Amino acid sequence: MEEMLDVLIVGAGPTGLACAIEAVTHDLKTLVVEKGVLVNSIYNYPSTMTFFTTRERLEIGDLPMPSLNIKPHRAEALEYYRRAADFYRLPIRFYERVVEIKKQDGRFRISTETNEGRRGEYQTRNVVIATGYYDLPNLLGIPGEDLPKVSHYYTGPHPYFRRKVAVIGGANSAATTALDLWRHGAEVAVIHREAALSRHIKYWIRPDIENRIKEGSIRAILQAEVKEIAPGWICVQTLAGETQRLENDFVFCLVGYHPDFDFLRQAGVEIHPESQRPCCNTETLESNVPGIYLGGVIIAGMDTNEIFIENGRFHGKQIVADIQKKL
Repeated sequence: MEEMLDVLIVGAGPTGLACAIEAVTHDLKTLVVEKGVLVNSIYNYPSTMTFFTTRERLEIGDLPMPSLNIKPHRAEALEYYRRAADFYRLPIRFYERVVEIKKQDGRFRISTETNEGRRGEYQTRNVVIATGYYDLPNLLGIPGEDLPKVSHYYTGPHPYFRRKVAVIGGANSAATTALDLWRHGAEVAVIHREAALSRHIKYWIRPDIENRIKEGSIRAILQAEVKEIAPGWICVQTLAGETQRLENDFVFCLVGYHPDFDFLRQAGVEIHPESQRPCCNTETLESNVPGIYLGGVIIAGMDTNEIFIENGRFHGKQIVADIQKKL
């Protein structure tokens, strides 16, 4: 058992890093525990991804982002957050998953496990959960969804050259993925359960995807759902009940992601049954469990379009201000 911490932060994404910077600059004994790599979600974005927001809205710790582009690329963001972690000398344990948060005698005992199976234990006065949502995709719950040809993440187009690829979903990720695949030689079909693509598609992406669909370069099957996935085909059913079997080599199921609600519940955090929003004081960001704070998109429950890096990066100031009052 290590010495008592003032705050342990679960997650080394931009919000977790912003919380850690705020804590260390106020001389709090701090540790960040991350189950993957630094800014793990950004690392898993497509390699050519460009942020939708401007560089100053991604900045943390009053450190400017030295991007040559108004809208930074993924590689620039990764470099920036590495430098931020080094500049503030943030103590981070990578590839270590928090498996249990237990409160005892007004303190928290945190149990962890590394990728190699080694177990760890920490004691802390406060916990900040800033785990994001990108690691847990929404599942369709259909036969064949677990086949190797199915992915819930898109990294790049090259392996799909001259292959038949289905993109399930109608929001921005699906539209961007479909366009990138088509431009790199894939035969693309977009399957979406609504009558039109999502209004959340970025304004500079929408005319591109709509024109490619209109001219027939990308096939769109709207008001339809994939009912089964097999090695060489997928079964699509329209809302009218008509079914068709399409030849298929790969499937990207891009219908969104969600926070780890089970992890929050295990820690004692109450979750609203409909919105899935965790119980949280909007001023201090403290949950219903005294000493457990929430940062970033997990505050929004299923409404993951409500909180981004742009506003989640400020949560550290609210959280640390409240912690300081109690020390």
